[in-house]
Amino acid sequence: MTRAELEHLCARFGVATSYRDVWGAERQVPDESLRAILAQLGVDAAAPAPAARPSGPPPRCFRPESLENGARLWGPAVQLYALRSERNWGIGDLGDLLAVIDQWGARGAGVIGVSPLHALFPHDPERASPYSPSSRLALNVLYIDVEAVDDYRTCEEARSVVESEAFLERLARLRSAPLVDYAGVARAKFEVLERLHAHFREHHLREGTQRAHDFRTFVEQGGEPLRLHALCEALQERFHALDASVSGWPAWPEEYRDPRSDAVQRFYAERIERVEYFLYLQWQAEQQLARADERCRSLGLALGLYLDVALSADRGGSETWANQDGYALGASLGAPPDTYNLLGQDWGLPPLAPGPLRASGYALFAAVLRAAMRHAGAVRLDHAMALTRLFWIPSGANPRAGTYVRYELEEMLAVLARESERNRCMVIGEDLGTVPEGFRASLGRAGVLSYRILYFERHADGGFMDAHEYPRDALAALSSHDLPTLAGWWTGNDLAWRERLALFPGDEQRRAQIEQRAADRSRLTHALVQAGVLSAADAAAPSPGALADAAHAFLARSPAFVMMVQLEDALGVVEQANLPGTVDEHPNWRRKLPETLERMERDPGIAALGAMLARERKK
Repeated sequence: MTRAELEHLCARFGVATSYRDVWGAERQVPDESLRAILAQLGVDAAAPAPAARPSGPPPRCFRPESLENGARLWGPAVQLYALRSERNWGIGDLGDLLAVIDQWGARGAGVIGVSPLHALFPHDPERASPYSPSSRLALNVLYIDVEAVDDYRTCEEARSVVESEAFLERLARLRSAPLVDYAGVARAKFEVLERLHAHFREHHLREGTQRAHDFRTFVEQGGEPLRLHALCEALQERFHALDASVSGWPAWPEEYRDPRSDAVQRFYAERIERVEYFLYLQWQAEQQLARADERCRSLGLALGLYLDVALSADRGGSETWANQDGYALGASLGAPPDTYNLLGQDWGLPPLAPGPLRASGYALFAAVLRAAMRHAGAVRLDHAMALTRLFWIPSGANPRAGTYVRYELEEMLAVLARESERNRCMVIGEDLGTVPEGFRASLGRAGVLSYRILYFERHADGGFMDAHEYPRDALAALSSHDLPTLAGWWTGNDLAWRERLALFPGDEQRRAQIEQRAADRSRLTHALVQAGVLSAADAAAPSPGALADAAHAFLARSPAFVMMVQLEDALGVVEQANLPGTVDEHPNWRRKLPETLERMERDPGIAALGAMLARERKK
């Protein structure tokens, strides 16, 4: 097939044969990449191109009445695992989330942002990225506050284990560890949760109590997606116990890879009690998240919980196992090279296949939205450009060999708006990076808030925009989980990490970024001085505290509907939560905050920050 013929076929099926990168350069996609991606799309050269569906009027996502009336909300953004407390088991949990709601609600916050709560991998807890979940349709059971489970109060065996000297010493070590010890946390939690489930079976399921009825109702309402998730967990546990190298359904014996096979149904019948254990864990996580949602409502938070929705799911997890026809499992999602990731990115996640997605009426996309929205006042779509295009990388290829594949934007926005209205949940689209022309306008028409980060809001000459120039229909923040904290950005800590890990393509690019950062520091202090939030005397060498206070005050003056404050920035943390382009080289998703929740409640700096934000956001 000639290049011209290949380009014609790609045009019919929405595959870009070239694209313009973040610096404006035109990049041609190699022929072999185009062929590999067309194969993943299941393209038959003789088949007609997908027909466009007629669209009705571009429907709008839900907006709370308080925002429509001009309110400007603010609140903390929390990496839940990172929370320290005197009572948790070495990882932030849903009990800690209640404390965050209480503390910041009392300071006047109207929203509490939380990192993704999607289900991860109980058999392999070190797989900790909340953006590479087993399923976006289920919850991360490591976030269960074990001592808040109703059965804990009546299960003497579990309490005797937890109150023993040896167990208390384990918990003390887990709490004091500088990084989250996921394996240690999982062993401690599951050791007790197993006992609680056994207690529940004996005292409730066998007796047919009201709690048993509530559990059965939860399972029934969760339907086939919930059952398949629990079944996948039980199967993975079984095969991992037989062979520790088995970590995901593609490595299972072939007869178990189809969730509807006879072998899977036999396993379900024979091990229904074990499947029920995983259902029980989901029930507990769901109940505790519901309590957090209710706490927000009872305290009068205008928006309540603001939850993240990951872009996709791990190719070895339960979501892909149950929906194999909906994923292009021989490709990965990622991003072309940009300013912060000069080598490009391969996120290792499989893309949803556009054809099956449309044929199903966007059923899986809608189910993912409903799962995130049911206990949230707002959700953030990670990499919102997925609504219109995604960067596909053929299996085994370098990100530079990838290209964009088109999705039907208006159709996906219609589904998004429908679920937003049904669930009375506002939507924020993370529209950072290489953004297609006109995309932000399309989001705006659909009522989706833009996501604006201080580092990127610049004029053409590189100077920082005044806060008053930020759009109204937006969420504003200093930074995000994938970017350096303000303290890290100021000190160049992120650049030092990239140099240490050889993430620069060459020495020229390294020197250029270091020089650029020096210039950007001057630009930022100039903007802060011009805004009147930083004194000229402090601008030459601002202290970390003065810089953070000034930057937060600057952003608080923006007209953006919502402003989020990362707890890491509030506490002056230098290290960032995640360094894109790394897996094990950097302790991604493991860093704990330097202060406990109990100390943060009494921290005068945090109190002053909250008072300032409450004051500025009311003007």
